[in-house]
Amino acid sequence: MESMKSVRKAETGNPGSDLSEQIKAATKENHVRAENTQLMLSYQKGQITLRQYKVLLCSLYEIYKALEEELDRNSSHLAVAPIYFPQELARLEALERDLEHFFGPDWKKKVIVPAATHKYEQRLRKIGKQNPELLVAHAYTRYLGDLSGGQVLGKITQKSLGLSSKEGLSFFSFPDVSSPNRFKQLYRSRMNGIKLTEQEKAAVLEEAVSAFELNIQVFDDLQKMLSVTAETESQIPATRLPSSPIMQFTAGVCVALATIGVGMFVF
Repeated sequence: MESMKSVRKAETGNPGSDLSEQIKAATKENHVRAENTQLMLSYQKGQITLRQYKVLLCSLYEIYKALEEELDRNSSHLAVAPIYFPQELARLEALERDLEHFFGPDWKKKVIVPAATHKYEQRLRKIGKQNPELLVAHAYTRYLGDLSGGQVLGKITQKSLGLSSKEGLSFFSFPDVSSPNRFKQLYRSRMNGIKLTEQEKAAVLEEAVSAFELNIQVFDDLQKMLSVTAETESQIPATRLPSSPIMQFTAGVCVALATIGVGMFVF
């Protein structure tokens, strides 16, 4: 109900016929809410911690794995093909490098995510199989957001964590995009040229709103997970915690996830 209300509001605001402008108008309020989640406020204040960054990377990995596998599978679809730029935009390999840097070569065994991340992932899998044109909404909101804030967030992360090199920050780097602004113009132009029926366009706008809501839920769940982990660790004698910092982190997060609950979502 909330998403349809946002879409109707954008339509009455006459944002123009371009799909990119309509998505921007439809998601304006949701965008503001996403920026004001506790996790994103920590970023804006330059107060991101290593623990926050690690759990964020884990969730981003699962989200981009689902998104990029579905984009690959639907790369010849009429709505997906125009905005399919795997070489320039794909984030999965970069995230794998970052996770290996922080968690070691067996990082896949240590990726733990909250329920909201699974919900997001399952939504991407579902639309990839049933309504590939809706992937346009998720690709646009994620990739253009990454391009817009990637360099700034990368510098904030490096400074906040006290990292002496760019290792662990591959996610923020787009080596095959020489000019983010020009590339975003190209991307919007390609997206605006996609042929959609009025019904399909309305569905894409609604999906864009849903994409922001899914992101907000992920940010909120991550922060809850971190809060419960910190509280749990403060109540456990230090002698009972594993000696390895990574194992301490993993053990604490496991307890937090058990408390919050990781569920399967049916759509």
